[in-house]
Amino acid sequence: MSKKTNYSYIGIAFIILVFGIIFIPRIIDRISSGDIIRNESRSDFANDNKPSVSDLAFIENNDTKRKVPEFSFTNQYGRTVTHKDYLGKVYVIEFFFTTCPTICPRMNENLIQIQNTFDGLDDFGVASFSINPDYDTPEILKAYAEKYGIINPNWHLMTGDKDAIYKLANEGFYIYAAENEDVLGGFEHSGNFALIDKNGFIRSRKDEHGNPIIYYKGIVSEAEKMDEDGVKEEISALKEDIKKLLNE
Repeated sequence: MSKKTNYSYIGIAFIILVFGIIFIPRIIDRISSGDIIRNESRSDFANDNKPSVSDLAFIENNDTKRKVPEFSFTNQYGRTVTHKDYLGKVYVIEFFFTTCPTICPRMNENLIQIQNTFDGLDDFGVASFSINPDYDTPEILKAYAEKYGIINPNWHLMTGDKDAIYKLANEGFYIYAAENEDVLGGFEHSGNFALIDKNGFIRSRKDEHGNPIIYYKGIVSEAEKMDEDGVKEEISALKEDIKKLLNE
């Protein structure tokens, strides 16, 4: 082996030695100070990107998660709205009518408060279905929306085929709605809200026994705390659960 070759090896060895003296202590210092940590690995970044599922229950029938049934109605602007328009959004469902003299005004005042809580969020909405579609035309619904201060572009007040709306209420959501000439206003319906996630599944929190509450009472306001019958408000709980679904 020539002297020239020997000199080359000596030079390489010298460079490696210098590198070790200068840089290895710096690397050790970084590890000690926490600059280099385990969560910088690719697998940990993958875990960070995994979608989180909240503790809200899926409502099930015969071990099948219930989804919003297909629907197609006309909103307050005369535009056709379907269940597909709500995909990717968290939203609240109600059944009401504009001439309701009893619970509807209270329900919609509570929904306005919820609307304002989530103002400016493109992935939050409300679906309001009129159970008196013969009277509640798009023009009537638009005036009603303006009266109550409905400004969320994803809050659709809908009218359409009466049978389809009643089937959606009673069979699709099990939220009672019916015509009844003997009650004030000529219609009776539940004052409950249903909560829907971004994938169209019906969701709710669980009660103290671990069972889904399924619906949220929509009549009693946060400010009231409870009504004269001792029924507690659930608007604050609904707000909390909307936030959970928005973060999923």
